[in-house]
Amino acid sequence: MNTNLKHNLKHSITTIISVVVVLFFVLSCTDEKQEKTAAIIDRSAMPKLHAREITTVISDSGITRYRISAPQWDVFDRANQPYWEFPKGVHFERFDLALNVDANIHSNYAKFLENEQLWELKGKVRATNLRGELFETERLFWNQREERFYSDTLIKITQTKHIITGIGFESNQSMTKYTISKPEAIFPIDESENP
Repeated sequence: MNTNLKHNLKHSITTIISVVVVLFFVLSCTDEKQEKTAAIIDRSAMPKLHAREITTVISDSGITRYRISAPQWDVFDRANQPYWEFPKGVHFERFDLALNVDANIHSNYAKFLENEQLWELKGKVRATNLRGELFETERLFWNQREERFYSDTLIKITQTKHIITGIGFESNQSMTKYTISKPEAIFPIDESENP
């Protein structure tokens, strides 16, 4: 075979291989970008706000009413039902008119449905009302629109002189007027054991 022809054939094969390799990389990169772009397009699964170690206050009619502290706060504003999520727990403090803390709630997880104005608190929920009574349960709902708390799980209420347990609970927003759906027991607190 002619040397020139061999050289041209070798050059053509090298060019064809180079074009195939470039096309392969271009197509591979294009597919990756489409996959990444598709994942980002679903904004409902992405929080608009992601914050760590937050403390914020909530006002009502210009009066500071609550302080919220949480290790993590995510706001999902594009979900079908917009919500806030506190996956590592939340701590609420309620203020009286003189800005003294008069009640508090703590849970290991919390979710707030914005449109419904409904809080779902889960995992070792502990709440203290204005009288100092302690409420303990695994799940508690707080409907701010209806100004009430309720639960369908076991509840334990520690009062000054008694401990009350039962299943199901409903209360006003200040947790001072409440009923237990299925009371189980009332235990007196032995004051002689307290120093």
